[in-house]
Amino acid sequence: MAPATYSKFLRFLQEELAISTDSIAIAQRHREQDPGPLPMILWQYGLVTLKQLDQIYDWLETV
Repeated sequence: MAPATYSKFLRFLQEELAISTDSIAIAQRHREQDPGPLPMILWQYGLVTLKQLDQIYDWLETV
């Protein structure tokens, strides 16, 4: 994901889904150790609901 798109993605997580900065930081740290898609890591660690995960992938399809 391009840096500009990634910034928009993080803004979407925080503003539209109300995911805390701390939750995103946790997922990013886990991603460094176990690479994978950030949305799946957020879901695997219980930081987003299944409904939010669907919203994330819907948003990603529009980018």
